[in-house]
Amino acid sequence: MARTRLYLGIYVFVLAPVGAAVAIGAMLLFGVKPHTVFAPGFAIQALLHVPNRIAVVGTVATWWVAIVIVGLFWEGRRRRTAR
Repeated sequence: MARTRLYLGIYVFVLAPVGAAVAIGAMLLFGVKPHTVFAPGFAIQALLHVPNRIAVVGTVATWWVAIVIVGLFWEGRRRRTAR
């Protein structure tokens, strides 16, 4: 049980943020328009009237949360089928 929590912590706090940064960089590299990639940040900026750096952090956090949700869903399905 402790090992599973350790792996979950590594996934949530190491792999998911790195994956979010890589996903954003890859989308920009492959030609997705920056306004599309940073749409969550632009929405945060428009609603809260915050500086651009907060909007960028909001974009990365949005991708981070999306990766964590997909990973947790994947793990839940894997556990159910392993029984």
